[in-house]
Amino acid sequence: MSVLLPELVNYCEDLLSVGLFKDYCPNGLQVEGKPKVKRIVSGVTASQALLDAAVAIKADLILVHHGYFWKGENEKVIGIKKRRLSTLLKNDISLLAFHLPLDAHPQLGNNAQLAKKMNWKILSGLDGELGCAIGMVGELQEPQTAQQMSTEFAQVLGRSVQHIQGITRPIKKIAWCTGGAQGYIEKALEEGVDAYVSGEISEQTVHIAREAGIDYFAAGHHATERYGVQALGEHLAAHFGIEHDYIEIDNPV
Repeated sequence: MSVLLPELVNYCEDLLSVGLFKDYCPNGLQVEGKPKVKRIVSGVTASQALLDAAVAIKADLILVHHGYFWKGENEKVIGIKKRRLSTLLKNDISLLAFHLPLDAHPQLGNNAQLAKKMNWKILSGLDGELGCAIGMVGELQEPQTAQQMSTEFAQVLGRSVQHIQGITRPIKKIAWCTGGAQGYIEKALEEGVDAYVSGEISEQTVHIAREAGIDYFAAGHHATERYGVQALGEHLAAHFGIEHDYIEIDNPV
């Protein structure tokens, strides 16, 4: 089976409420390929390695969280950008990218999917209502020590996490925002949580966590954002009766 490209794109934009977000890149169709889509490849970032893997299995469309044309980037089509765009255009493959809308979706989004993987209960949005907020607030099924949380992260994500100790009591209420959202730690403090989880960490994050008394976990930008595109890809495959393959291009950051 196949679906017309505009139909698939419009469905995604409605599903993810793209119009509600001001973002750092264009959400939706970034590069137009074949008019019909039979096979989707999803991945976190539209790197050359992902493009080459998609070409090898004859994908019609690549679905990613991190696409192209970010604000402030060099607009010239040279070097890496030229090679990536050439690969897509030569092989007539579409590139479909959703950044903040895919973080925020209350079921398919990166934050919701991370909670599902970690078995966290979602209570509310972080800095906004669910569906519009980029992060989430929730709680663990049972209180855990920081070491127990670190061990569970390693088991689920397949890699160790960086932990900054802020408290010594067990952790119950948490907030999280996948990717490069360490700056949201102060919003997490306003929610009175025991711990905050994101993908990355900055120098100042360490001091805020220690001085404010909140445990901080940097679980990896790539590692925490692997699940939204997979969930969306699987949803599209079921909805339209097409094929979907997630391709993991490992990234230690």
